[in-house]
Amino acid sequence: MEISDLKVMICDDSLLARKNLRDGLKGLGCKNIVEVFDGQEAIDTYLKEKPDVVFLDIVMPVKDGITAAKEICEANPSAYIVMVSSVGTQVHLREAIKAGAKDFLQKPTTPEQIRNALEHISNSGGDD
Repeated sequence: MEISDLKVMICDDSLLARKNLRDGLKGLGCKNIVEVFDGQEAIDTYLKEKPDVVFLDIVMPVKDGITAAKEICEANPSAYIVMVSSVGTQVHLREAIKAGAKDFLQKPTTPEQIRNALEHISNSGGDD
């Protein structure tokens, strides 16, 4: 699957962080991008939209990203979740991986980080 064919969901309560990620994705050719604000919205939208990859913040209202990742992975164990956070401690990294995240990016993200994360999913087939 090509990067440009991926359906991508961005979940972050920060408008600026969503814009940064969206701009990076569009710069890589992604056209199908869904944006949500909090962890519960991420879960609900994931179940409805079934994106190929989810960029998920950790610290958010309603449900945090770790909880959202767990619930998304319970619904679909092959979900491809990339945690994106400014609180990149080892504890958070371990929690994210335990919750089912496949990758972890430190904010602010760079186009190169985004491309590397997407290349992993496009190389792994990206379908369920």
